[in-house]
Amino acid sequence: MASPRNPDRNRAADAAQNALIRGLLWLILRVPYAARIRMMGWLAARVVAPLLGWDKRVRANLAHVCPDLPEAEVARLTRAVPNNAGRQLIELYSGPEFKARVKDTPLTGPGVAAFRAAREAGRPTVLVTAHFGNYDVARTALFAQGHPLGALYREMKNPEFNTHYVEALSVIGTPIFPATRAGITGFVDHLRKGGLIGILIDIYAGEGAKVSFFGKPAPTATSTMEWALKYDATVIPIYGRRRENGLDFDIVLDEEIPLSDAVTMTQAANDSLERMVRANMDQWFWIHRRWKPEDQARRAALAEAAS
Repeated sequence: MASPRNPDRNRAADAAQNALIRGLLWLILRVPYAARIRMMGWLAARVVAPLLGWDKRVRANLAHVCPDLPEAEVARLTRAVPNNAGRQLIELYSGPEFKARVKDTPLTGPGVAAFRAAREAGRPTVLVTAHFGNYDVARTALFAQGHPLGALYREMKNPEFNTHYVEALSVIGTPIFPATRAGITGFVDHLRKGGLIGILIDIYAGEGAKVSFFGKPAPTATSTMEWALKYDATVIPIYGRRRENGLDFDIVLDEEIPLSDAVTMTQAANDSLERMVRANMDQWFWIHRRWKPEDQARRAALAEAAS
């Protein structure tokens, strides 16, 4: 039987997949917190990454933007990057334990003063972040410290699992909005009313602005900065940087991005992220298809043919 949300999906297959994932999560969550985080990092690095081809993705991305990186460092990152990704996943599903661990993490960095001033004034505020460290750390700490943050999320393809995923996100705090037309409308309205929103900006957008990241073209949507300009919002990059013990974090707010034009501001956000990644190479999700050079080449060829 097909899923009512997506008639092409098989509900029985979705239910079976969901039961398997939920069962594995249940087993892992029986392990004490610190050991659980380390175990999930190891499994992601040593089992999941080779099976899903993450090793190849990490190497391909590094070859694209850091071709002179020594092989020893590339090899290290092919294990360290999925290790961080595995930890981030199980931290999300660790709910109350994760919240208790990170809720009192202080805000640091050159953007803290601008953030506090904007919140005291009730000014719309945009926190731009990325697939770095654990982006849920800042959301958790901000909620705990009296700053409810509206977040946008992409729905899982499997509707059976999506329900559980949304529940896990909601444990940290609400409002959260799906990346649908209605959800984005609610998300932007939350900002318009003087709210605080957080959004990931390191996502490939084929039709986006031709800005750069690590010196290579990285088309990026400018909608976030357009909202900020429209509602005169304060824009600040924020990161949840994992500490050496693998369990705790620093929350770093970079310098405020001045309001100018959407493309310039989007490039500034990319530049902020690049500085943070270069200082912490193993904490960005190099698994990500951030540049998609083959898609960019295809689009360029089509544009040239059309002209």
